[in-house]
Amino acid sequence: MEVILCQQVPKVGKIGDVVKVKDGFARNFLLPNKLACPATPANKRRVEHEKATRMKEYEASKQQAQELADKISKVSCTVTVEVNDLDKLYGSVSEIDIAKALEVEGLTIDRKIIELEKPIDELGIFEVGVKLHPEVIAKVRVWVAKK
Repeated sequence: MEVILCQQVPKVGKIGDVVKVKDGFARNFLLPNKLACPATPANKRRVEHEKATRMKEYEASKQQAQELADKISKVSCTVTVEVNDLDKLYGSVSEIDIAKALEVEGLTIDRKIIELEKPIDELGIFEVGVKLHPEVIAKVRVWVAKK
């Protein structure tokens, strides 16, 4: 039986996919749980229309993210930390510290979208990624300096 997925189903497909599944799986699981609808010509047209609308929204959000990424790339922030006599940090600089430093610069960025491979534990200049969109990652320059 051919069905159109209304929600993402693991190991079957994602929203809007027309998939061929066994009759029992469709009748007993997908259709009663509103995870899919029958693949009629009217439903296929509706899904194509929804897919086109989603693509427009996706492109618009990508464009907004790209504009914000250009703005973020021009900004550099400074995080001041306490160090010992050998210039070793007490602790490390994390996403929260970078988010607070960006807030001082006038950019409100959620700490969850800041991508650090590992916490920064030394003085210097670092490039940190900010994932604004699945396809757009901005780079911000972070200066770690001692107080």
